[in-house]
Amino acid sequence: MNRYGTDGKRGRRGTTALLALTLAGGLLLTGCGGDDDASSGAKDTTSDSRGGSAPMPAPDRPRGEGEQRYDGGTSSGGARESGEGEKNGDSREIAPDPDYLSTFALDVDTASYGYARRTLSEGRLPDPSTVRPEEFVNSFRQDYQRPDGDGFSVTVDGARTDDEDWSLVRVGLATRPAERQSERPPAALTFVIDVSGSMAEPGRLDLAQEALGTMTDRLRDDDSVAIVTFSDEAETVLPMTRLGDRRGRVHDAIDGLEPMESTNLGAGVETGYETAVEGRREGATNRVVLVSDALANTGDTDADTILERVATERREHGVTLFGVGVGSDYGDALMERLADEGDGHTTYVSTTEDAREVFSEQLPRHIELTARDAKAQVAFDPETVAEFRLVGYDNRQVADEDFRDDRVDGGEVGPGHTVTALYAVRTRSGADGHLATATVRWLDPDSRTPHEESGVVETDALDDSVWDADRGLRVTATAAYFADALRTSDDGYDHGGSLPGAPGLSELSERADGLADRTEDEDVRELAEAIEDANRLA
Repeated sequence: MNRYGTDGKRGRRGTTALLALTLAGGLLLTGCGGDDDASSGAKDTTSDSRGGSAPMPAPDRPRGEGEQRYDGGTSSGGARESGEGEKNGDSREIAPDPDYLSTFALDVDTASYGYARRTLSEGRLPDPSTVRPEEFVNSFRQDYQRPDGDGFSVTVDGARTDDEDWSLVRVGLATRPAERQSERPPAALTFVIDVSGSMAEPGRLDLAQEALGTMTDRLRDDDSVAIVTFSDEAETVLPMTRLGDRRGRVHDAIDGLEPMESTNLGAGVETGYETAVEGRREGATNRVVLVSDALANTGDTDADTILERVATERREHGVTLFGVGVGSDYGDALMERLADEGDGHTTYVSTTEDAREVFSEQLPRHIELTARDAKAQVAFDPETVAEFRLVGYDNRQVADEDFRDDRVDGGEVGPGHTVTALYAVRTRSGADGHLATATVRWLDPDSRTPHEESGVVETDALDDSVWDADRGLRVTATAAYFADALRTSDDGYDHGGSLPGAPGLSELSERADGLADRTEDEDVRELAEAIEDANRLA
């Protein structure tokens, strides 16, 4: 959770915190956020400020000099001493001077939440370093209002917490509903499949084979598929093949996959991109889909070398990466970094239902892009806001002055997506009026023309309690509190986290169970079960 103090407080630089700035992320598709629901119960005001010259709705004041500073603090207020919280592998951002802007590249990976659920179901608490709050938050459907055309709608709402003067403020971005399959551009998908020995474990290669077979039958005749496998070496099993009447060839290639030896992930990624570039189709959406437990143990295991290959191909050929993680032992950090450098997205699957949803529903439906290099910037009003913190997005930070620099990477977003960012905000005592303005900027995927859209929220629009707020905000808060507890507590997991108003896991479990009953939402029920598992293991 990134902390911005607007009272002039400074923090000391943590020894590991700047590592979180080395990568910027993008996305291919959301997890459950790829829903096409319209209508939102949230309070919002949206205005259109299209074009690259629109003024930023920020306070009329100079930005503080110097770079943003980080430490590992996890408390809800005040600057922290260097090194605190570094054991959890997260970063906290503190502005060097009073600063009312927060800027980040859009990203809605969901792998962290999926992997945490898998770990908890096996009777283990997840390593705090694998818990990324934004991925918990973005794993749930949101009913934000959808825009009429390409681009985004912006919804801003929030609610008070039990901590005095602290609120949770939600920024919700949504793209238009996805087109029917017949109306999207054709796809050229290169599947890079891990067939190392570790993939023999049930729920890994067998799961991928079943889902890929079903997906092959659901893709269009004018879509193309290539298959690359890797173990100790990489091999192109199927070159880029237009489906049409050749689906049998694709099925044969999928059915013939068998686990072999070591995991030469570097060779797999390199061969996969070579195959994707060779089979690249103009006018089509070109993707590399990496299916692996990301446990590289032979060949080139240096992450930076592998990442540079991904970044180079992305820049030169526009081929993006979608990472699908599998297995109880999973290289979460490497898969996330690969997707970040590949302007892509990661998700995690552990069941047949998960795999079918990802490969057979989400991937074919969300192949099209509606926005490139999308970034968000939230301007908090210094008259009403004393302090704010962005929950998660630690490695998606963008310098405030780079918001309108379109050479700086953002996220790739498709139709039918939602993106949620949650802030903890301390308002000034008795403050009333404008609270914040959120702006999203993106490039048209074809013309590269920049566009912007903004939404605002006032203090009187905040609900009196998080637990009595709109359904979507309650789910968001529950997911964020859960991630925060898993991420920040190391001595019992039932003392609440660093977010304002954070309940202990016992209380959170009860609230999540009640929310699942009221919403009758299967995804919320799974969240409640995961919280119950964590509470039992604490």
